[in-house]
Amino acid sequence: MDTHSSIIIYNVTVYSENQTLKNGYIKLTNKKITEIGEIHQYVRQPKDHVIELSPSYKVIPGAIDVHIHGVNNADAMDGTAEALKTMARTLPKEGTTSFLATTMTQSNEAVEKALRNAGAYIEEQTDADAEVVGIHLEGPFISPKRAGAQPPTHIQDPNVELFQEWQKAAGGHIKLVTLAPEQPNGLSLTSYLKETNVVASIGHSDSTYDQVDEAIEAGASHITHLYNGMRGLHHREPGVLGAAYLRDELFVELITDGIHCRPEMVKLAYDQITSERMILITDSLRAKWLKNGTYDLGGQPVHVNDTTATLADGTLAGSILKMNDAIKNTMSFTNCSLEDIVKMTAENPAKQLNLFDTKGSLKIGKDADIVVLNENLDVEMTFCRGTLSFQKED
Repeated sequence: MDTHSSIIIYNVTVYSENQTLKNGYIKLTNKKITEIGEIHQYVRQPKDHVIELSPSYKVIPGAIDVHIHGVNNADAMDGTAEALKTMARTLPKEGTTSFLATTMTQSNEAVEKALRNAGAYIEEQTDADAEVVGIHLEGPFISPKRAGAQPPTHIQDPNVELFQEWQKAAGGHIKLVTLAPEQPNGLSLTSYLKETNVVASIGHSDSTYDQVDEAIEAGASHITHLYNGMRGLHHREPGVLGAAYLRDELFVELITDGIHCRPEMVKLAYDQITSERMILITDSLRAKWLKNGTYDLGGQPVHVNDTTATLADGTLAGSILKMNDAIKNTMSFTNCSLEDIVKMTAENPAKQLNLFDTKGSLKIGKDADIVVLNENLDVEMTFCRGTLSFQKED
């Protein structure tokens, strides 16, 4: 295709930022969205490359996965450009066009290596793949009581000076930090993150409701994987979960594989939190898109069987959830609309990461990060910044 031509996805349902167009089209030129309208408004140009489909096909903004460790035998903790390249090339298959490379609790040296690698990769990445839009530092500043699959031997108290070193190593690309604000120095790190425009997320935390209240006051605005790795709901102590339900200041991540939390609990969370504040994540491991077997997570063996990834003692260890399955599951569990899905997979994460001026919705002038779904909500095509990154085989 001529590099100067435009791509037109024609006669589809377009879920644009402000309306849903049943017989619509969208035009992509030079990495950007340049036209959106109804098909009768389209004026063909000589170099237009038209992809004609049918209104049963749906065009939505690409998903932004703010919490993903790995996929296809690659992990952000591998500390190699090749690993991040593998992730970036694989994720368009499931409708993800941007993501935060997510670390985990490990030795300071291992974390720093992963951060340096991700920072360098972000500076040099190409347009043909899903874009690494930053880094999610998950741990080591978490609660030993709520470690989950994070190795307890490397957990440490929140430390502003160490974070400053790591942010420098990452080239300033750490965008989100999961921490336990109730730990010593937790509130001071939360305040520092807020001051430096990094999202402070409460996760792997034993905080009480009042401690979450203090953390919000200090600048916390996010909850890491709701239900998992946190103090749960009790009628005399609402905990982190109660705060996630009730506090409008918080965006809330959820893994909707039906395993990390039952479908009924997904619906309960959705009914309480709504699509205004919820963010769908995968929290996936290197085992995603691979066969059943034993894989590595932070030096620990993880056993993968069909839908579930566990440590030897049965502890859930991330997921093998694909984003388009998260979409299907969430619609099934909650009866939400595709418009709601767009909020939870694209708009909310873009707003939380301060990217909504360029990503997170279909609007003229924004990056052409676009996913075409068929009538079964399977991914037919994914465009990353205007480049066709994935096309389903017949």
